[in-house]
Amino acid sequence: MKVNDSIKNIAGVSVGSSSAGKAKASDKAAGAQPSNSGSTVTLSPLSSQLQALQAQISTTSAFDANKVDAIKQAIAEGQFQVNSGKIANELISSVKDLLQGRNRQA
Repeated sequence: MKVNDSIKNIAGVSVGSSSAGKAKASDKAAGAQPSNSGSTVTLSPLSSQLQALQAQISTTSAFDANKVDAIKQAIAEGQFQVNSGKIANELISSVKDLLQGRNRQA
């Protein structure tokens, strides 16, 4: 398999290695493995985007607390009704999706 330097052409990604990470031709002939201790990867433009996303996620709730409280109250008052047909249909749909995923992997 031929490996090229196309990864270096991606905007915002800097890949480099020091001489410690490069193997000599004589080492390659002897079967020596290059050391990865000198390799560096820099994702600086992406890290600012990652930090912005982390800040946004930290302020966003994973669920609607008001909706949860309304459901709790409806259950306590005996007014919450479960739509068993909808649950059954969604369960069957989920199982179909899982089975199709297994068939694609096989």
